[in-house]
Amino acid sequence: MRLLTILFLAGLGGAADAEDIILQSTTSTANSDLYDHLLPRFEEASGIRVNVVAVGTGQAIRNAANCDGDVLLVHAKPAEEKFVADGGGVERFDVMYNDFVIVGPQDDPAGIAGLDDVGTALKRIADAEVIFASRGDDSGTHRKERGLWEMAGIDPTPSSGHWYRETGSGMGATLNAGIGMGAYVMTDRATWITFGNTQDYRVHVEGDPALFNQYGVMLVNPERCANVRAEEGQALVDWLVSEMGQDAIASHTKRGQQLFFPNARKAQ
Repeated sequence: MRLLTILFLAGLGGAADAEDIILQSTTSTANSDLYDHLLPRFEEASGIRVNVVAVGTGQAIRNAANCDGDVLLVHAKPAEEKFVADGGGVERFDVMYNDFVIVGPQDDPAGIAGLDDVGTALKRIADAEVIFASRGDDSGTHRKERGLWEMAGIDPTPSSGHWYRETGSGMGATLNAGIGMGAYVMTDRATWITFGNTQDYRVHVEGDPALFNQYGVMLVNPERCANVRAEEGQALVDWLVSEMGQDAIASHTKRGQQLFFPNARKAQ
């Protein structure tokens, strides 16, 4: 399984060397160029090269559970905690956060612009049956979106293919599809800031505490997966939660805006 995963490494041309490690992570961190910013610094400090597999959080967790990787960095805290509790990971650490926003066309057909209550916004979208583009891919963003619909007391799935459109794609591709359809889209803010095809779209809903987006990092359990490079993988985890790693996360900006906010706190 490990070699098969290596064939799909984002931005890499071949299999990993013996000293390399594999980081299973999300499309939002890759889309925002976070690893282009972080990993050269880590590699310079440690001599360890990191190969990133950028998929949705659900797939990243499944890959790690299948022993296809050394470190997992994703953004679905309950699923991460279950992964560790089930023996898939050694210990989970908060590493950084940002937030989700709902973006849409300038004419705002559902009338949600300026709302800081995501539940009210989703109810207006559903009541008006205005197109909403969902990732529909079991990613961290999709899991969060499903939870927000549930919190709002709405099940959009019976409207799948009507006003509720599931792309089955990553965040950038879903934004492109959503803009092409004139749909509302929920996206992490880092991907939105980095995204180049905004056209007349703008952020309509933000600021609700329910839109908080926490990322966590953990070593895949070497007692379960004998192929895990535990020393090198733990070095990456330790660096990300260290002062040096946290400063590097804070210094990553696009268009004058900070994309992620470090908040590592090692468990006592």
